[in-house]
Amino acid sequence: MITAILNARLLDPASNTDTSGGVIIEDGKIAAWGGGVTAAPSGADEIIDAQELCLAPGLIDLRVKTGEPGEEHRETLATASKAALAGGVTQFVVMPDTKPVIDDVALVQFIARKGAEASGARIHAAGALTVGLTGEAMAEIGLMQDAGAVLFTNGDVPVTDPGVMKRALAYATSRGAIVASRIDTPALTGTGVMASTGFAARLGLKGMPAESEWIAAARDLVLAETTGAFLILDGVSTGRSLELISEARARGMGVGCTVNAYSLFFNDLDIGDYLTYCKVNPPFRKEEDRQALVTALAAGEIDAIVSGHDPQPPESKRLPFAEASFGAAGLETTLSAVLSLVHDGPLDLLSALRPLTSGPAEMLGLAGGQIEEGAPADLILFDPERPWKCLRENLMSRSTNSPFDGRLLQGQVLRALVGGTTVFQRD
Repeated sequence: MITAILNARLLDPASNTDTSGGVIIEDGKIAAWGGGVTAAPSGADEIIDAQELCLAPGLIDLRVKTGEPGEEHRETLATASKAALAGGVTQFVVMPDTKPVIDDVALVQFIARKGAEASGARIHAAGALTVGLTGEAMAEIGLMQDAGAVLFTNGDVPVTDPGVMKRALAYATSRGAIVASRIDTPALTGTGVMASTGFAARLGLKGMPAESEWIAAARDLVLAETTGAFLILDGVSTGRSLELISEARARGMGVGCTVNAYSLFFNDLDIGDYLTYCKVNPPFRKEEDRQALVTALAAGEIDAIVSGHDPQPPESKRLPFAEASFGAAGLETTLSAVLSLVHDGPLDLLSALRPLTSGPAEMLGLAGGQIEEGAPADLILFDPERPWKCLRENLMSRSTNSPFDGRLLQGQVLRALVGGTTVFQRD
């Protein structure tokens, strides 16, 4: 099967390429690409005229929650795959906090099997760092890695015991496994429901202090330095955490970080009149923290932007703010959220796409995330200027609790290909 995509604006952050040209795909892989590709080879089975739309590597999302197994009413792997492709995400990593927890080989294999059956995006499993996510005993990291787990994390449940965390980091390092740590200090966060700001006080809501993130980040960076581990700080949401990461990198440490797309778009004031769709963890922070994240992104200091996709059914959100569940659907809005920073000026397209494509691919050693001869033809065609209104009833996720509901956005994916095959096309 030979497919030619012609007349495109080629965007490849890995090679810093922004040019007009095309891509030739043979048997699911990129055979040729660049400004010299202006015509289809003889015998091409499919010719796609990109009409000067942007052609980029498919997005890679390192933080997606589904309800499968155990809570399929929230989201299945199949519905998550559809939502992902509509947002341009061609690969994603499923977090282990399911019911049951993904903490053994059988469940890693289950995710791989069900993901393949979903016949869309490439789906990878993240294995639990501790058994049952209780933080008490290290899970079988080696066996899960052999079964295909690409990342190890305790999901949204921080490992509070430093001894357990140190042992897990040391063992993961001996295996060449990657650990992501959700940086939070539960003893400080407690029953908080939004960022601890003056606005939270005016709303009468209990705050989640920023220092709960700083303390956890500092502790885990010390443990990573002690064990020689490469550590991903997951869900960074404050400027001071970024300073800690910069200091660690200056000492030669291997440190990665992820930022939720919503943290780059919203601040605490966006919670407005107790909007429960905006109740997420980490919470919307102060505007100065949002600006610090944007500055770090423009400087290339953020390795991966994640959707933080955490779908919740209506009955979990249609409650008083303090009682509503944390979580938001994010797969279909991540690209638009990041493109807003391009339209507003701080970023160019390559800088915006890098932590969505080559950044996460390089951090986890995943195939894809770049346009290169021999690479998987996981590609997206998108119009960065296309306006659209996010309406929850139009989202493809099974649960549609989006903080972007009702907002006007710019930039939308029109086609997604996985292995050279079109798996999503917008009407």
